[in-house]
Amino acid sequence: MKLPFAILLSALSMPAFAAENIATDLPPPQQISAALDNHINVLTAATGIKIEQVNQRKLESGHYEFNLRAGSAQRKVTLPDASLNEWDVALERPIRLPNKMLIDSELGREGIEHAEEVLEDARHETGRSLLKLWFNWQREQAQAAQWQQQIKLLEQQAQVTEKRYKAGDAPKVELSQANAAVAQANVALHLASARALLAGNELKRQFSAIQLPAENNYPQPQAIELDLNYWHDLILAHNHELGIVQSQQRIQQKHAERSSADVIPDPTIGLRFSNEMSGNEKVTGVYITVPLSFGQRSAIAEQAKYQAEIANQQEAMIKQRLEGDIYAAYTQAVSNYQSWLQAREAANYIRQNSDLVARAYSLGETNLSDTLSARRIAMEATLVERISQLDANEARYRLLLDAHQLWKSADHGEHH
Repeated sequence: MKLPFAILLSALSMPAFAAENIATDLPPPQQISAALDNHINVLTAATGIKIEQVNQRKLESGHYEFNLRAGSAQRKVTLPDASLNEWDVALERPIRLPNKMLIDSELGREGIEHAEEVLEDARHETGRSLLKLWFNWQREQAQAAQWQQQIKLLEQQAQVTEKRYKAGDAPKVELSQANAAVAQANVALHLASARALLAGNELKRQFSAIQLPAENNYPQPQAIELDLNYWHDLILAHNHELGIVQSQQRIQQKHAERSSADVIPDPTIGLRFSNEMSGNEKVTGVYITVPLSFGQRSAIAEQAKYQAEIANQQEAMIKQRLEGDIYAAYTQAVSNYQSWLQAREAANYIRQNSDLVARAYSLGETNLSDTLSARRIAMEATLVERISQLDANEARYRLLLDAHQLWKSADHGEHH
């Protein structure tokens, strides 16, 4: 697909889009490339190119073959009464007209280009799946990490409560409440760790080349630069799904041209030799055979023309759907970034309040229930902040991936 010159210049002039160099929260490019190359969908699509290459050779050679015809006969002659042995042999082959040879060759090339678009679309869709599974695992990991942090805070709170209980400043029921909160947090950590293990296993199952890091990196999200129109044009210029439809459109058009050319049938040319009258007569000749059609060929040509029209309409339908997808992806990325900013601000205020309440409890100025409630609310706010951060990063990477500004090293066979 052709990339508009202005868009190309804009893309090259924006170092922020070199996402593979700054995406420290994503797997290394080498692992990404290996994961995509070895995925079953990509391997299947790559085999499709080999099939089309064979099909191109088949189309260029044509499906006509030499035919050998042979026969024998016995001639009866009344006067004089005799029986004469005769035989004949002929070698013939249909001849493909030059314009049909040219169309068939073009069909072969279009088939390969279509298969290449299918491969790149498979790689892109596989990249989407990898991105989704990666961030699903990171979310589960973040929840487990947050519960670990919460357990530390609750254990500290239990220690403060125990000191107050031993000093006679807190009733035994508060010590029980503090220990119960630690126990509940441990249960939540166990469940979160199990979910993280399952998410990591699913990621490894589908992409064995991806190595899960011991510690996750959570960079701050970046704002989406430029407006919707820029992203719209850039994504459409690189969209392989649209490229598949357009290549299919060209193939159908070539099929229509081929059917129109078939209205004039290919002749069959043959060389014939016969031995007659028991060898007294030998005949050598050349003949030509031309099929006579009574409307079938023109009907097939008209049908192919309508199929080409349907292919043209498919492009409009795909473009209409892509318009909605691009708008949704852009809006999601912008919205998720704003949501993270709000979640971060809210979490900061809530954590500050939680620290104040905990300090007040250590001084005997409030009760344990209020303190545990403040801790729980702060933990929930922190988790919302982390999940919003991951959502914002994922949405931005998804937008970059659709615009082919992410994992460029893994994007083989890009057409510009």
